Amino acid sequence: MEAGQIARISFGDAEPDVQTGLPVLDHLLGLLARAAGFELSLELAPDEPEAEVTEAGAAFGRSLAPLLAAEDARGFGAGTMPAEEALATVVLERSDRPLVASNADLTASRVGGLGIDLAARFLHGLVETAGLVVHVRLIEGTDSQHVLDAIFKALGVALAEACRPRP
Repeated sequence: MEAGQIARISFGDAEPDVQTGLPVLDHLLGLLARAAGFELSLELAPDEPEAEVTEAGAAFGRSLAPLLAAEDARGFGAGTMPAEEALATVVLERSDRPLVASNADLTASRVGGLGIDLAARFLHGLVETAGLVVHVRLIEGTDSQHVLDAIFKALGVALAEACRPRP
């Protein structure tokens, strides 16, 4: 783990403790953790906002990798979640060839004062370190905050399914 980072993930119902320095990202990771049933602790040393989003994804992925790599973990999962008028689906699986495929382009949106596609930056950091293929489909949604909320909640559901033991 990089200097200035603390990241831990396990199954449980403790309130997420997320401190990335970006309130919008803290909120989204809290939604993800609650939807997944993860106890999440993530702290990052302050950096440039754009770099911080990618590093948060990478730190999250490094902490998630052991759960995904467990011998009895399913290794794949899917989740569909709403947030107000937005509806998103995320499907993922473990892979040696990390990839993000998404029809949601939030590049033009300014969420939390950031002029970047926050979801894309986070997901790229996550897939590279956790070894995942992630497909994101935005089914409905016009408000960028609601779209992000739906994507991160659906991601949480999909990750929880991928980390749980096979039936």
